[in-house]
Amino acid sequence: MGFLDKLKLTRLKEGLLKTRDDVMRKVSRVIRAKRKIDDALLDEIEEILILGDVGVATTTRIIDRVRERVRKERYEDAMELLRLMKEEVAALFEKSDVRTNGIAIEVPDGARPFVIMVVGVNGVGKTTTIGKLAYNYRSSGKKVVIGAADTFRAAANEQLEVWATRADVDIIQQQHGSDPAAVAYDTLQSAIAKNADVVIIDTAGRLHTKTNLMEELKKIKRVMGKLMPDAPHEVLLVLDAATGQNAIQQAQQFSLAVEVTGLVITKLDGTAKGGVVIGVSGELGVPVKYIGVGEKIDDLQVFDSEAFVDALFEAFSAEEDVAE
Repeated sequence: MGFLDKLKLTRLKEGLLKTRDDVMRKVSRVIRAKRKIDDALLDEIEEILILGDVGVATTTRIIDRVRERVRKERYEDAMELLRLMKEEVAALFEKSDVRTNGIAIEVPDGARPFVIMVVGVNGVGKTTTIGKLAYNYRSSGKKVVIGAADTFRAAANEQLEVWATRADVDIIQQQHGSDPAAVAYDTLQSAIAKNADVVIIDTAGRLHTKTNLMEELKKIKRVMGKLMPDAPHEVLLVLDAATGQNAIQQAQQFSLAVEVTGLVITKLDGTAKGGVVIGVSGELGVPVKYIGVGEKIDDLQVFDSEAFVDALFEAFSAEEDVAE
């Protein structure tokens, strides 16, 4: 493992510290307090996971699978449960054919420019995610153009312009109140003319229950399709981990308007609700593509499910528990 890989793993572990301490430490303590596996122990673990924002449906799926394996494979020692849980959580993350250079997801062959539409409600970290994503692609040697199609929020263009400057990429914007679809169209047209590799389209983030917002997202997609029939190639939904189960509800609403192809879970470093990463992916069947583990411009990581599960289930020693 190279230096950069080790640094990313360290940041991932640091980002999951609150979740690990609040959720997995509780699970570990409950397991250590028991010698044998029984229904009462599994029920207690189930409650901890639900309260840890893994979600009812996903938690039930995990515990049911563990219960079935305990019965079939005849496990008795409670200390085996952490390993079984880790295996079942890992199994929830479907393997995908996403190619990555470790910094950003590779641009697929035949998709140039690669058009990414970013959606999500206000306050989830959508603007910073776009800036960090642009930086990642720029660092990978790609030519990037950002489209400021969130034309309704007064400060949106200014904030995005700051991030575009930090990432050293071009940005296309129009006056406040302009037609978002027109901005998206102009951005894609400019990117094609400039022979850009990646286009990232920002969108408005008004309340996800508003019908007009959902219609607007559909219109942006239709208008870009006039220039590139298969655009956007990726629709990333940004969710704030700190909102817990509300993130799942938001994801369901946005999925009704546009075909969400990937999730970005932000602010993992500031919350104990990192279990929502497991829940939202499990319940929607949509892969997590990126996670945010800090405020720095390079703290948006391509999601590595194996590293995530390892970091989440990092062993707690009995000495640590006693020391507390």
